[in-house]
Amino acid sequence: MAQPPNGQRTQVQPCRYKTGKTLGAGSYSVVKECVHIDTGRYYAAKVINKRLMAGREHMVRNEIAVLKRVSMGHQNILTLVDYFETMNNLYLVTDLALGGELFDRICRKGSYYESDAADLIRAVLSAVAYLHDHGIVHRDLKPENLLFRTPEDNADLLIADFGLSRIMDEEQFHVLTTTCGTPGYMAPEIFKKSGHGKPVDIWAIGVITYFLLCGYTPFDRDSNLEEMQAILAADYSFTPLEYWRGVSAEARNFINRCLTIDPSKRMTAHEALQHSWIDPPYDTTRQGSGEDLLPTVKKNFNARRTLHRAIDTVRAINKLREGGGFMMDGVMSIDPRPERVNGNEVVEEQRQEKATTNDGGGPMQIDSRGNARGQTEEQIREQERRVKEMVAGLWSWGHGK
Repeated sequence: MAQPPNGQRTQVQPCRYKTGKTLGAGSYSVVKECVHIDTGRYYAAKVINKRLMAGREHMVRNEIAVLKRVSMGHQNILTLVDYFETMNNLYLVTDLALGGELFDRICRKGSYYESDAADLIRAVLSAVAYLHDHGIVHRDLKPENLLFRTPEDNADLLIADFGLSRIMDEEQFHVLTTTCGTPGYMAPEIFKKSGHGKPVDIWAIGVITYFLLCGYTPFDRDSNLEEMQAILAADYSFTPLEYWRGVSAEARNFINRCLTIDPSKRMTAHEALQHSWIDPPYDTTRQGSGEDLLPTVKKNFNARRTLHRAIDTVRAINKLREGGGFMMDGVMSIDPRPERVNGNEVVEEQRQEKATTNDGGGPMQIDSRGNARGQTEEQIREQERRVKEMVAGLWSWGHGK
């Protein structure tokens, strides 16, 4: 095919879909419900703004290649239906998962038991084993990337978002060295940059399992550095005891065998599927006390969600105080400079000085994430009190200036 002369655009297709309500959003894309104009069938369209993702096109091409390779091959993997470009956007059209995110679904349930968590992890492991058998490492497994196909109770759980995956030559899998993923779910070898492969997905499944049984993650710490250090040392525990007393030894053993520092000693996906906690029929004596885990899981999850939303609010207010943001049509727009959570402060990466005031002149502060191994009732109540005071302070500052 002849190449177009310099300065001319390659031909792009008109959009064959009509988009509707927004289902979710990321840093350079938005997921919308869409309908195919000719057939009337509904799908989900990941709409990627070309301008916003300039320089990251390889991530999209990689996601397309992965989805093409695995689509329609497993009931627990989201299917790629179509891919095309318009002048301004890239579109990845997938099946429409109407059942919502994993943890939101759990929190809406009337009850939730350890056996339910085992069922969910078995579905994820089955899909991961399929990916690994096809030379694919997901590298970003986390609850937000696990969606249900339909709202029904027996709906398939789907692995979605393959933007960080790699189609890999089996003999070359150890050479992956790119630091990627969501920090709390990343395996030690990713931080070490010593090369990583399929075992990173098993580590992430261990973190997800821990999270599903108590509502918080095992390496949650007061700063990114402390979190990384905890991951490198596999420094976690099943505490406070009040949240783990009803969880079986089999479940804890499963987590321990996933969260093994040496990737060569970590379970493979197929070995994990054969673990006594996963492989039915269940021995009821091994499934904990049989108590409903939902109250504990919801309480811990909601406490952390409240805190992180407050952190986002502090980040936005601090940006506005620095003159880095403005208001437009009632929506806050923030200058996207690099940031990090440093203990109880949200600061820009390039600014190392520590702000210590909240008197209206300096950055607001917020309490950190407790003892990082699960908060007690008293700690959660104290955290909620501080968040309420902080939010009230933000409103008074905004109306008084």
